[in-house]
Amino acid sequence: SSYRKQWVGIEGAPEIKTFSAHAPLKDDRVALGLMVFNESIGVKNTTGVFANYAYHIHAGTGRLSFGLRGGIHIANADFSGIETVEEDPVFTSGSSSYILPNFGAGFYYYTNKVFFGVSVPQLLNYREKSSRNSYEIYHNFNQYNFLITSGVLIQFSKGFMFKPSFLIKYSQISPLQVDLNGNFIIKNFLWLGGSWRIDDNTLVSIVELQVNNQFKIGYSYDYNTGDLNKFNNGTHEIVVRYEFGYRVNANNPRYF
Repeated sequence: SSYRKQWVGIEGAPEIKTFSAHAPLKDDRVALGLMVFNESIGVKNTTGVFANYAYHIHAGTGRLSFGLRGGIHIANADFSGIETVEEDPVFTSGSSSYILPNFGAGFYYYTNKVFFGVSVPQLLNYREKSSRNSYEIYHNFNQYNFLITSGVLIQFSKGFMFKPSFLIKYSQISPLQVDLNGNFIIKNFLWLGGSWRIDDNTLVSIVELQVNNQFKIGYSYDYNTGDLNKFNNGTHEIVVRYEFGYRVNANNPRYF
């Protein structure tokens, strides 16, 4: 679970709450999961509920996972929260709401030392019809958002490791986004790291504590070095993870 408060100090800035859970079935090649999130941006509030399915196979020295997800977005926009110079009935009493389905897919490969994954979180595109609250599905490959991630685990000693990684967000209609990340792992207890989000000049500091084999808590702070920094006090995020039925011989359950 996580809570993220973005651009503290700016009214209507994004705020995201997320809960997720997943577990393998009796046949550990198959896993099922659930993700629920709520996102508020300005006058718009969106809740998403998605079910996840994963199938794992052995590939060389690692495992290859294929994932699918499906669910709905429930959104509402209350235009009465918009302040205008002159009173406009569209904004003082208007609202918009919709429920739209969507699907996503991806794959993920990992070993004890390396991981690589590609996903498309949303496969369906929508556009609003001339009548309010009415949408139609259309297909446009150019609007797909691809997430590409990879990283390695470098062990310097028994109790000291380093995990560099990257995340690329690619779409043909948006600027390329690249995150460069690095985490030092000390005695499997303390994680200290950071990230550089190149496209918007954001630096992220991260600290995580592996309290025990099952419970992990983390905090991150985003600092924008560009002009946006003049108008906000940064972004805060808290992440909490609990693993039921912890398996001692699991394949790097805390690293990847």
